[in-house]
Amino acid sequence: MSKTLLLLAALLLGAFIVSAQDSKPATPPQASAPLFSVPVEAARKENPVKPTPESLARGKRQYGYDCAMCHGKDGAGKGDVAVDMKLPMHDDSNPATLKDRTDGELFYIIKNGKDQMPPEGNRVKDENIWDMVNYLRSLARKGDAAKPAEEKAPEAKPEEPKPAEQKPEEQKSQQQKPAEPKPDQAPNSQPRD
Repeated sequence: MSKTLLLLAALLLGAFIVSAQDSKPATPPQASAPLFSVPVEAARKENPVKPTPESLARGKRQYGYDCAMCHGKDGAGKGDVAVDMKLPMHDDSNPATLKDRTDGELFYIIKNGKDQMPPEGNRVKDENIWDMVNYLRSLARKGDAAKPAEEKAPEAKPEEPKPAEQKPEEQKSQQQKPAEPKPDQAPNSQPRD
C-alpha cells in the first residue's frame, strides 16, 4: 500500500511540474539588436600617428595578419573567410564607405570588434591599431585615385567608314535612303529662308 501511495505521489508531482511548465506565458521575441554605435568620446579621438610610409607599412603588415582573411587584401570585403562564410562585408576600398567614419570610430571598431568581427583588444598596441587606421584610409584613397582615371577615359565609339572604305553594297544602301528631316522641321515641310 505504501508503494502505491509513493507511486501516486510521484505521478501527481510529475503532472504538476508538467502543467506548471505549460502554463508559463510564452516569452516575447527578443528585440533586434540595436544599431552599432561608437561612444562619442571614442569617435572624437584624434589619430596621434601620422600616416608616414613607415606607419602605412606597419599597418599593412598588421592588416595582413588580422584583417585580410575577411576584408580581403585590398579591403574590398572579399577575403577567403568572408566568402566561405557568406559574411556581408563593407568595401573599405570604396572612399564612400569610410568618408563618414572618423579615425576614432575606426580605432574603436578595430580595438573592440563589431558584430562577428573579433576585437584586437590588448593583443596589439594602440599605436599599431592607429597604423591600421592609416592603412585603411590609404586603401580608400587608392580606390578614389583609380576612379577619376576610369571616368576620364572616353568610351570608344566605332567610327563610321569613309565612303572610299565602304563596301559597294553599303554605298548603294546609303544612296537609296531618303534624307532624314532636321529635328526642327516637320517631315514634309520645306526649310524656311
